[in-house]
Amino acid sequence: MNLLIVDDEPLARSRLRRLLAELPETAQAVVDEAADAAEAWALLRRLRFDVLLLDIQMPGQTGMDLARRLAGDPGVAHPAIVFVTAHEQHALDAFGVSAVDYLTKPVRRERLAQAMGKAALWLRAQGAVALAPPAVETVYLTVQDRGALKRLPLADILYCRADTKYT
Repeated sequence: MNLLIVDDEPLARSRLRRLLAELPETAQAVVDEAADAAEAWALLRRLRFDVLLLDIQMPGQTGMDLARRLAGDPGVAHPAIVFVTAHEQHALDAFGVSAVDYLTKPVRRERLAQAMGKAALWLRAQGAVALAPPAVETVYLTVQDRGALKRLPLADILYCRADTKYT
């Protein structure tokens, strides 16, 4: 999966990149960055992206302007657009330009995972990319054994036996 993060704030781009690396479905994704809409437009014309994580308020052209420009140009591949912004008031306009989701800053990992799931569904519906199913997260049981804490994968536990106050 190819992702493009467009945000004028370097810290916001860095945080999104880190959160994407933590998600099983995007951990192996190729992530590019652009600091403004003009830089993003140049990348969108050269490369193919599956998902565009797009800020709205940027110097010069806004993210909303970029989304409209993208929608009006049939020569550019149309990625799934997820707006990532600190401003809630643009949500209706965002969905008016066919946004897949709308996240407000600061972005939470769980909410980003939801948005990437919506983007994956959109991409499948477009026939744009065949995505791998999300990895199953391992669930652990923490136990105390001879004074040390151990994490045991729940799938490895066959049974538990109780003996007085110990299990």
